[in-house]
Amino acid sequence: MFSSKGLEALTHARVLLRSRQPCSLPQTALLSGSSIKSLRDAFKDPSSPFHIAPGQAGPESPDSPPAPPNPTPSQSSNPTVVGSSAENGRAKLLSMGYDAGSLWEQSIVWGHHDSFRHVNNAHYLRFIESGRMVWLMALGKVLGGEERVKAMLAGQGVSLILKSTNINYRRPVTFPDTLLIGHKPIISSSRTHFTLNAALYSYAQQAIVADSDSVLVWYDYDSLRKCDPGDDTWRVMKAVSEDGQVKG
Repeated sequence: MFSSKGLEALTHARVLLRSRQPCSLPQTALLSGSSIKSLRDAFKDPSSPFHIAPGQAGPESPDSPPAPPNPTPSQSSNPTVVGSSAENGRAKLLSMGYDAGSLWEQSIVWGHHDSFRHVNNAHYLRFIESGRMVWLMALGKVLGGEERVKAMLAGQGVSLILKSTNINYRRPVTFPDTLLIGHKPIISSSRTHFTLNAALYSYAQQAIVADSDSVLVWYDYDSLRKCDPGDDTWRVMKAVSEDGQVKG
């Protein structure tokens, strides 16, 4: 229960509230009418601070004009030419003697990252392996056409087997990116094995990000032993090592 003084104070407060005038809205917030049509008309009227030109975003407030649209690629100060990264990468690897028939594009996906926020080192083995098989297919086609390619991939007759590999990591790679991988053989005096060199070129960085040397052994999968593939094969291999291109 309220005391007599409390009731008197509450009554006085109610009188004060009733005597106050309602708050007025800022003039900038008032339109010509409160209807939806008036609001739409304000949006269409170029003289209105609420005007939104076609193709533009609305202003944050009536006092700030809408921001200009982002420049189109043709308006950019540094336009990107489609295909230039791939062309530069191809030209770079060919100038270094890598076989054009071995060039393999490897797209980098987010899942290639590790906790250090770059492509995990182990993935490079797979990238190089894919490029190596592309090189092997080009070689097999020269040695005996599509049938020889199928046999070499299936481990039938005389083909190749990996003995060892090493990788030099030159730059970290991050998503998004695409790597261009090229291979070229390095022939020694051995009749049973050779070194296959690889380079990985980053489209995003426009640079070699890793390189590798793998030792491959000629292997007879029917007799399960290393072998000499013969003079014809070595003639092709030596030609490849000299000009970098697999050809008959």
